[in-house]
Amino acid sequence: MSSTVTSRRRQLGNEIRRARLAAGMTQQEVAELLGCGQGKINKIETGAVSVKQSDLKLMLDAFGASRTEVDMMTDLARASVQRGQWSGYRSAVPHWFRTFTDLEPAASEILSWHGERIPGPLQSEHYMLKQFGEARATDVTSLVRNRLERKQVFDLKRPPYYRFILGEAAFRRMPGGPNPSVALDQVQHLIELEKTYPRTFIHVLPFDTRLAYVPNDFTIMRFSDTTKDFVFVEHAAGGIYIDDEGDFELFVDNWDRLRGVALERAETGEFLEKLAQDFRAQMQV
Repeated sequence: MSSTVTSRRRQLGNEIRRARLAAGMTQQEVAELLGCGQGKINKIETGAVSVKQSDLKLMLDAFGASRTEVDMMTDLARASVQRGQWSGYRSAVPHWFRTFTDLEPAASEILSWHGERIPGPLQSEHYMLKQFGEARATDVTSLVRNRLERKQVFDLKRPPYYRFILGEAAFRRMPGGPNPSVALDQVQHLIELEKTYPRTFIHVLPFDTRLAYVPNDFTIMRFSDTTKDFVFVEHAAGGIYIDDEGDFELFVDNWDRLRGVALERAETGEFLEKLAQDFRAQMQV
């Protein structure tokens, strides 16, 4: 499994939290030790920021960490402060989304629900270009290159199990309004993608499914290493990462509820083939 700068930083944060709790110390006590605010310690433990080697040494001394723990966390700290991965065209990725894209290839399983749009890894190039054009993006080339780079997650030697549930509205609401050409290209892309990548699963949630309501879009990431599982929720001003165990389980319950009524893989294939026929017919009118 690939290991990224962000995943190593989150691993380090998890280890620091574990060592602090084992030592019976609070975040406030560690903050006083380092001469900073409690909020900074929380950010270190969640992997939101890196930690200085000098601060790490002070913490590990206070925790009474073993030599093995010291060596392991020191190595993680060195690896988690690498620079330059967001230069060039990658700088177009918003800061709030960089943790997501950095951890995406390191996950063991990803569960993604989208009710009204096609998510980035599944977008065809035609769909991307139309979307960025309608949004009047100024650097379309960089945005497209970033989207194509994200698709490399499917080609990893051991890619994550990537499971998508897409609402039917995602196929009916194209960027800029009805466009059977874009819609057909997108549907054909999904059909081919699932045939090519055995660890990629696509399920459609049709309009006629009996549900009390559908939740907002969210993505669950699970890891087989010490990186803490989390949920990512995007909103108009950015995105939030949720790793509280109680909240995390609420999202898992929502996923299970959606998955229970969504179409199976074979049914989804038939659904997409029918959509493709409908969009072809619209283009001939």
